[in-house]
Amino acid sequence: MNISTSRAEERLVHVPLGERAYDILIGPDMISHAGGEITARLKGRRAAIVTDEHVAPLYLESLMDSLQTDGIEAVSLTLPAGEKTKSLEHLATVCDLALSARIERNDAIIALGGGVIGDLAGFAAGIVRRGVRFVQIPTSLLAQVDSSVGGKTGINTRHGKNLLGVFHQPDLVISDTSALNSLSKREFRAGYAEVAKYGLIDRPDFFEWLEANWQDVFAGGAARTEAIAVSCQAKAEVVVADERENGRRALLNLGHTFGHALEAATQYDSSRLVHGEGVAIGMALAHRFSARLNLASPDDAQRVERHLSAVGLPTKISQIPGELPPTDVLLDAIAQDKKVKSGKLTFILTHGIGQSFIADDVPVSEVKSFLEETRSE
Repeated sequence: MNISTSRAEERLVHVPLGERAYDILIGPDMISHAGGEITARLKGRRAAIVTDEHVAPLYLESLMDSLQTDGIEAVSLTLPAGEKTKSLEHLATVCDLALSARIERNDAIIALGGGVIGDLAGFAAGIVRRGVRFVQIPTSLLAQVDSSVGGKTGINTRHGKNLLGVFHQPDLVISDTSALNSLSKREFRAGYAEVAKYGLIDRPDFFEWLEANWQDVFAGGAARTEAIAVSCQAKAEVVVADERENGRRALLNLGHTFGHALEAATQYDSSRLVHGEGVAIGMALAHRFSARLNLASPDDAQRVERHLSAVGLPTKISQIPGELPPTDVLLDAIAQDKKVKSGKLTFILTHGIGQSFIADDVPVSEVKSFLEETRSE
């Protein structure tokens, strides 16, 4: 699985999943010619675009024009921005749009937005008529390197994050790097946490490259495109090896068990904590917890914290604004996490930079005492 070049400044990552194989296209100004890329790969000529109130004013008209130019009849739905949009109520609204627009199995639901829109629209694409075509056009860094690739879709419930969903692979991912220029510094940093994650899982050379080049990634240009392409390739390789998360794919959840619990503790209030920030804190905690269990060197944990802090990401629970619930409530959120099996706590821990592994049956007492100590630091 290699990264290849298409047009100048563009990269193509192919995800070889047999009949469900698809391409990830990465490069500047791609939304303006998305219609041609879609018609080259899909038979249908109808589309339902799902976006949000932040993204629509920036890119919806350009996408609609491109689809119309290439003979695709499209309707659109603009939803509220934010994590709370991943709900049963909005899922029903998206499904109704698709059915009202007479979207058939060869037609497509198109997600234009960040991870929230991608997860919601992908879930709808997986259940409308038992599965229609799905195109991801991620407009955030986090979505471009993580949620748009791999076919995991879902919504949140009062019991936790992403507990309802299906595996439904996209038919095409179009990552317009120019769209990232509209992100706030906070949003870009949050997405960068997922980029760093790929180095910490099993690519120590990539993490070292990021330590040296992160400022160029933030600035844009070739370094940004390269970081996104390497991240997509890293995730694609894991997805191909373990599409349904029965084994190795769980490594992609490095930092997420702690992170998801912290998101739930803030009631998904993005003014306090966004997903990538939760992941950054979670990755720092996972490395510190590994060191505490004598699985890894404290030097590696400090190196991770140093890099994440350098780019402006939080690494400590105490950096989350506002009051958090008691430790027992955080433990309950961890226990509810979908990666728990038979009531046993499962974490992604590490033996060092780029040496992550799945740790089954982690003692609850160790997690509780660790959280008690670290939350006040």
